[in-house]
Amino acid sequence: MSSRPPSQLPTEQGLPRTPESWLPKEHNLYRPRHSKRQRTALACAAFFFVTPLLLSVLGVRPAAFENRPLRDFPSLGAGWGFFTGMSGWATDHLPLRQAGVQAADAISTGLFGDPPGSGQGTSHDGGTVGVDQGNQGKPNTGDVPGYVYPTVLPGKDGWMYLGEDVNARCRPVMDTDHVVAALRKLRAAVERSGRKFELVIAPDKYSEEPAHLPDTYVGKPCAQARTAEFWNRVPRETGAIDLRPALADAEKRVGHSLYDRNDTHWSFDGGLVMTYALGAAIAPGSTAGWQAAPNGVRPWPADLARVLGRDEQRQLTTYSLSTDGGADRTRYIASDFKTPLHLSQPDGAKPAGSIARNTAVVADSFTQFASPFLAATCQDVTIVHAETVAQSTAQEMTSLFADRDIVTFEMVERSVIGGSSALLRDQTIDLLGQVLAAHPR
Repeated sequence: MSSRPPSQLPTEQGLPRTPESWLPKEHNLYRPRHSKRQRTALACAAFFFVTPLLLSVLGVRPAAFENRPLRDFPSLGAGWGFFTGMSGWATDHLPLRQAGVQAADAISTGLFGDPPGSGQGTSHDGGTVGVDQGNQGKPNTGDVPGYVYPTVLPGKDGWMYLGEDVNARCRPVMDTDHVVAALRKLRAAVERSGRKFELVIAPDKYSEEPAHLPDTYVGKPCAQARTAEFWNRVPRETGAIDLRPALADAEKRVGHSLYDRNDTHWSFDGGLVMTYALGAAIAPGSTAGWQAAPNGVRPWPADLARVLGRDEQRQLTTYSLSTDGGADRTRYIASDFKTPLHLSQPDGAKPAGSIARNTAVVADSFTQFASPFLAATCQDVTIVHAETVAQSTAQEMTSLFADRDIVTFEMVERSVIGGSSALLRDQTIDLLGQVLAAHPR
């Protein structure tokens, strides 16, 4: 019998007045406070979260091998977000995680015949910034959740595509009408200050190399429909530079695709096409004397392979570029543009055919393959990542744009087609417009 007072024992109806662990063991509602299974689960959880910390103390550092940085330790000031963020941080910092991903992919592919990466879900932490402006997106995929779209979409002949390219089309946060309106508003904000505005959209590999896509995949109908609508409307209605014809001509000229099968980006060939297009738009006729020629090969990490835990290198042809038939003025400088990259001609040179006016390029990773040529063709250019601009204060925006005569935006298609780019937010455009209006040109 229990020694507890009668007030703490079960009532006549069998309902306990106290916690189940206080009931007599012989009672059918008795539950121990911590069972063996609970203790095992708690021990596993403690091991999962504490191991990365202990290894960090010992000097073991995990490496970022996916197409995103490792998640930071959650802030104690984030409230409940501290606990929800712990799982992602611990997962990223697990020891030997890359080896585990490689082994799992090898087993899935080699033993079960699954295509590479087919079991991975879309990573929302490493994707583009989501914007919800009144449920403006109108997905037409029914109730297909985001995790159904793979991080890497396996294609034919060993080609791979970024799953976000399909996800962004089928689960947009803005419809095309709102995308067009935001881009027009961005143009107006720049042009009202007396500056020249140019917008160039870097096509996704999904759009530019569809021949290697699988015959069937989740979201195929809506992704194809959204792509057609986007390219039919956006260049025409916003004045954006459509690079697709020039990219197709370049592909015929070099005899191979400007995109690699194991990466999401174009090559330096694509960056050269973009630079020529911007030069012709900013200073018509200036590109007539430009001379470019292949001059070597550079290795470049393949991002889609890296997402799958593989260390593969692209071999990219590099080019020299002169605007006046003289010296090669390209500069191959590694930068993600999160910290603005400022480039100017050595010793204040002003070669013929170069863009004389101060230029700003708001960019993403595709501009990494154009920056050597922007350095060769612009007398003074600042390249800054779109995320840096979107997170800037008025003072920081002033330092970036106040002395610029030309403001150019390069946006990858996936960040625009579904409206996820932070540059399409009203607050970002409004702040930029206020800063530029306060410093007219």
